[in-house]
Amino acid sequence: MASHRSTPSSIPSTTTTKIFCLLFSLLVGMASAQLSSTFYDTTCPKALSTIKSAVDSAVKTEARMGASLLRLHFHDCFGCDGSVLLDGSSSEKTAAPNSGSLRGFDVIDTVKSQVEKVCAGVVSCADILAVVARDSVVALGGPSWTVQLGRRDSTTSSASDANSNIPAPTLDLSGLITSFSNKGLTANELVALSGAHTIGQARCTTFRARAYNETNIDASFKTSLQSKCPSTGGDNNLSPLDVTSPTTFDNAYFTNLKNKKGLLHSDQQLFNGGSTDSQVNTYSANSATFRTDFANAMIKMGNISPLTGTSGQIRTNCRKTN
Repeated sequence: MASHRSTPSSIPSTTTTKIFCLLFSLLVGMASAQLSSTFYDTTCPKALSTIKSAVDSAVKTEARMGASLLRLHFHDCFGCDGSVLLDGSSSEKTAAPNSGSLRGFDVIDTVKSQVEKVCAGVVSCADILAVVARDSVVALGGPSWTVQLGRRDSTTSSASDANSNIPAPTLDLSGLITSFSNKGLTANELVALSGAHTIGQARCTTFRARAYNETNIDASFKTSLQSKCPSTGGDNNLSPLDVTSPTTFDNAYFTNLKNKKGLLHSDQQLFNGGSTDSQVNTYSANSATFRTDFANAMIKMGNISPLTGTSGQIRTNCRKTN
């Protein structure tokens, strides 16, 4: 009768497999645990309250600043590493999606200096951007979420990277879906995150072509946009991304899309007979669903390619490396 005992040669193989599986599980756990909501609890317990106080003050002074600060995190987070804050002749600040358009850097400077006073050299600029984004949304009536922390700051910043990674307002739906997919974000998350356009304003240069050349646009809205944005000149004239309630974080953006009042070409693409129409309908009808999905998508976006551990540095001045 055959013996059921393991042969000596099979024992190492089984043991090796188990060890490999254990190590793999540990590594996966470590990777997912690189960021933590409690990261500064002991090293800088006043960090979050300090940031919130500064953001609340900035948004109270100028409501539009909430959208500007949220946008900084978005533009940093096609790799959440604080690189968008670095000055330099070929930095991300000089890229086409950012130059003359990104704002709020002075507020970040203020936040950083206040955080440095309570715990010097501890809190990264990348984490400050992530927390500031959440606090800005809350200050304008939007949902809150638990920010994962522990990002470190990049020592480099590339305009060409920003140009190739940040979705352009001229993209069609397929291009938007691909752009987000390249960063691990789904089409549903694309729509949820686009809801950030319920606050803020955009420059004439970004919506001129839509105002004059497109047909899937409400006639009175089109006339209004043309009055703000001449066919030539006035490049920096502004129009709210959400014509209904531009300083309140709500779901009106999606209702505007249903009414063909999306400001940017890329906005209206989300409701233009394509695969995302149904989700726009859902968010327009159900604010709670949008708020939940937006918060979850923000957490996921904030986890895109962070520097952790010993990578990068903790910049003491967000505009330059140490």
